[in-house]
Amino acid sequence: MSFSNEVKAEIISAVTDKDKKFACLYGLILFCNRITRDEICFQSENQLVAETFSALFAEIFKNTVKINEDVTERKNGTSLYSFTVTGRENVKVITDRFRIDPEAREIDLKNIDNNSMANFLAGVFLSCGSVNNPENGYHLEFVIGTGNLCEDLNILLNSFDLKAKTVTRKNNYILYIKESENIEEILTFMGAQNSTLEIMNIKILKDMRNRVNRVRNCDMANLNKTSAASVSQLQDIRLIESRMGLENLPDTLREIAEARLENPEFSLNDLGEILDPPIGRSGVNHRLKRIKQIADQIRKENNE
Repeated sequence: MSFSNEVKAEIISAVTDKDKKFACLYGLILFCNRITRDEICFQSENQLVAETFSALFAEIFKNTVKINEDVTERKNGTSLYSFTVTGRENVKVITDRFRIDPEAREIDLKNIDNNSMANFLAGVFLSCGSVNNPENGYHLEFVIGTGNLCEDLNILLNSFDLKAKTVTRKNNYILYIKESENIEEILTFMGAQNSTLEIMNIKILKDMRNRVNRVRNCDMANLNKTSAASVSQLQDIRLIESRMGLENLPDTLREIAEARLENPEFSLNDLGEILDPPIGRSGVNHRLKRIKQIADQIRKENNE
């Protein structure tokens, strides 16, 4: 099951009492695929959402409105569940109950009890929403058929400090949220607390992996830097050894030169620790700089 479908399953389990069911069905219908004065059509590829729509519709409207149910099997193995109400009288029963104008759909807050706003948003999400697997990035969106509804939903989300952005895709308006904290808030509000915790856990794991990678990259960069410096130092020492002999260097420089030749992979700290007596990193670096100056002077004298 996809993460988005897991979220929807958790949301559905939170729709319990009558007011919540009414608000949820209102969200499902208001944001459904098509509403005209002659037809209402709700479609979903999610079987649980389809079953929930059917159950809520039967409970709210009893046997007062006939609804046609259909399942279309697709070549890719998925199913499309369709629920259609036809006939002006049947449609009018539904649109009157929810105060929906088929020609200008908009959110009517009078349909939503004070403690049922979360369930209305849950219905909207079940109808036209989806959310990415947080392993692949943070993105929650609503695919909305009309500009009025998109604007209304955006205003509603903003009233809860949930910042969303809008783009158009084909003939639809897409209201989307990319900030993980806002996605966590809206999922929690709609009743998907476990899904929110899963996002938080994945964020923690991602952060830990990123930190490990940064440390590894830093260590590798330092290792490469140390290796490059060691190669340059060895070249200087071998030049001095071939032209004048290490025995002709001052004792402190001869000692560090021999230590570097024997331990080309050592860091400056490591080199300092094996000397007698040991010296610090800055002391080692100072002696190697003096060796470099001698090597550079030899190159200059020999035009190398």
